[in-house]
Amino acid sequence: MQKRRLGRTGLDVSVLGYGAGAVGGLFTKGQAADQERAVARAIEAGINYFDTAARYGDGESEKNLGRVLNALKADVVVGTKFRLTAADRADVAGLVIRSTEESLKRMGRDHVDLLQLHNPLAEVDAGDSLAVEIALNEVVPALEKLRKQGKTRFIGFSGVGEPAALLKAVDSKLFDTVQVVYNALNPSAGGPMPKGAPGLDYGRLLDRAKAADMGTIVIRALAGGALAGTTDRHPLAQQQVPPIGSAPDFAGDVARARQLEPLLKDGMAGSLTELGERFVISHPNVSTMLVGYSTLQHLEEAIAAVNKGPLPEAAVQRITA
Repeated sequence: MQKRRLGRTGLDVSVLGYGAGAVGGLFTKGQAADQERAVARAIEAGINYFDTAARYGDGESEKNLGRVLNALKADVVVGTKFRLTAADRADVAGLVIRSTEESLKRMGRDHVDLLQLHNPLAEVDAGDSLAVEIALNEVVPALEKLRKQGKTRFIGFSGVGEPAALLKAVDSKLFDTVQVVYNALNPSAGGPMPKGAPGLDYGRLLDRAKAADMGTIVIRALAGGALAGTTDRHPLAQQQVPPIGSAPDFAGDVARARQLEPLLKDGMAGSLTELGERFVISHPNVSTMLVGYSTLQHLEEAIAAVNKGPLPEAAVQRITA
């Protein structure tokens, strides 16, 4: 499997990563044996970046992923995330440190490769949305302290929230990586926002991250599963998926995804999910793409898709139009 440089970290990561979140659900609600089979197969296929978070399944994802990686004695790149509540604003550094220690304990590790802020960023602090100035002035120093202690090698943040705040955080060059919302339904992180398209305009975030020498980790590559072209959900998967930066609701995203079906008839890809995954990796500034899995078959399909390589340029142009 192709590997790409994760920005200034210097790490080479597989273009397809393993998302152990609740959207796919295998690592929050699946069987232990299935989890181990999936990770073993992912590693066999060349996947070497695994992503989790304290919030996924209230710690179940971290616990399960840590157990499996330790059992397999896997030499891979691991990232996790922490989130601040409104009450945590009184002691930001304390929360960052406590959450990290709890995550490491659940995972059975003494450090992670990448520790990331999970809150949406905004100009004004409110509830779950964290003011970007707090992120830069309070969260980053706490992360740097943990880096010096050897608890994490690199630091990053989730690129969700207000685009202006996200771009400010990228331009600060204080973080090593950023998670980027980028998919065939909202390609604005990689180019112009299509005329009349719904959702947030992420202002070529991939290009700005490249300029800051940051690694880019694409999230919502399949728009939470909408790019499967159906509202049906696997029993392990998150049943209600709020859209991020796209249509007002999941059904609207599915309807927009089905508008891409003519590209399948023209032989550009074998399925909508393959089309979506290959679209993401077609952008040269994408380091790795996270996909969430409910079954081993979902993983096999993603591996097969990325191993076909980027889409033809004509297909990319039709999608972004």
